[in-house]
Amino acid sequence: MTPVARHWSRSLHFRLLAATLAAVSVALLLAGLLLAGLFREHVMRQFSQGLQAQLDQITARLEFDAAGLPWIDAQALSDPRWSRPYSGLYWQIDGADVERQRGVLRSRSLWDATLTLPPDVLPDGVVHEHEAPGPDDAPLLLVERTVKRDDPQATPWRLIVAGDLRQTVQAVDDFNGVLALSLASMLVLLCAAALAQVAIGLAPLRTLQRKLASIQAGTAQRLEGPFPLEVQALTDGFNAVLDRNAEVVARARTQAGNLAHAVKTPLAAMSQAADAALRRPETGADLAALVGEQVGIARRHVEWHLSRARAAAAQGLPGARVAVQPVVDGLLRVMERVHARRDLQLTRAPDAGDVDFAGEVQDLQEILGNLLDNACKWAGHDVQVGVAGIDTAGGRRLRVLIDDDGPGIDAGRREAVLARGARLDESVPGSGLGLAIVDELVGLYGGSLRLQASPLGGLRVEVELPRA
Repeated sequence: MTPVARHWSRSLHFRLLAATLAAVSVALLLAGLLLAGLFREHVMRQFSQGLQAQLDQITARLEFDAAGLPWIDAQALSDPRWSRPYSGLYWQIDGADVERQRGVLRSRSLWDATLTLPPDVLPDGVVHEHEAPGPDDAPLLLVERTVKRDDPQATPWRLIVAGDLRQTVQAVDDFNGVLALSLASMLVLLCAAALAQVAIGLAPLRTLQRKLASIQAGTAQRLEGPFPLEVQALTDGFNAVLDRNAEVVARARTQAGNLAHAVKTPLAAMSQAADAALRRPETGADLAALVGEQVGIARRHVEWHLSRARAAAAQGLPGARVAVQPVVDGLLRVMERVHARRDLQLTRAPDAGDVDFAGEVQDLQEILGNLLDNACKWAGHDVQVGVAGIDTAGGRRLRVLIDDDGPGIDAGRREAVLARGARLDESVPGSGLGLAIVDELVGLYGGSLRLQASPLGGLRVEVELPRA
């Protein structure tokens, strides 16, 4: 297929026009054939019925003499065409011996010609039709019947009436010509109507194309304006994508600014410490400790912002699905090794069944890993994890409960610990970013994080996330 043909084959304009024109052409062609056939059949039936009426008239005027020979009074026939030579209306009587008794009697219109019929066997009274050439080889329609006297021994005679078909055929041809011209004119009008219909029907798509070009050129930010119902859903979805992209871009700019601001402080501290070390070489050990601490802070900030960026990109991503139980089991095994010296009892409560998280596995590990690590740091002996799927007014949700038997947090101070860098006890190692990262990620997924009193005596962290 050539590039031009491939281009037209992919065009809705071409497809709609081609399908419409093909359907209209086939419909008009079939209609023309049907009308032409019906008209010819009607005309021929009328012509045949007229000849049979003439045959009935000739039969009524037929008489036999004493010798049994047929005789017709030509003056008693009402149609003047019987007397005008080659008028197109003829009658003839043949005997049983066609070769020797052809044209025993015939109308004056036949003049010196006779009608020749194919061999035929006719029961008494039955009318047969034939088409045969006549005078001047004119096409004729012949109707005939067999008649005889009221005598079982009488000889049968063939009574024939014929009519010239040329005028009838000409009338059929004239009708077919007018019909073809009419249907051709109708085809042109229907093609014009189809072209207008396709142009009007696809006009919203051309408008949509111009508005998309405006968005690409930067002169518009959304697809504005009324559209048909069939196109409105497309424009609404495209506008939703544009809004989502604008939100992602704005969030990315904010994240970049926050990351630059967060890293700036550790870099400035290390730069000042390096200048001090150049002036006082004996402070090398202090410099190393300071650099290590600031690098750790900077790393945690980078990890935090990367997690936020990943969660923001994964939010609402179609097809995102993570099985929760394997992730929880893997994290529990990691925590057992990390906190092996404390002899903690880490358990997962029986679940209602397999539950999937609608998001990225790294984000789920980040959320649950921080919460489990925080629970293990503060727990006295027991840490328990429960996972369940719930149905809320906002849809299907995933609920995770993490309980510990540690000292817990007073109700008045629970909101404060979610602030970035907040730490209730400096004796426990950490940067104070864990819960802040969790709260940020959960919020990006449209979930919720709540701190409550645990049945074990310590802190309960309840997390709700979107469920696949």
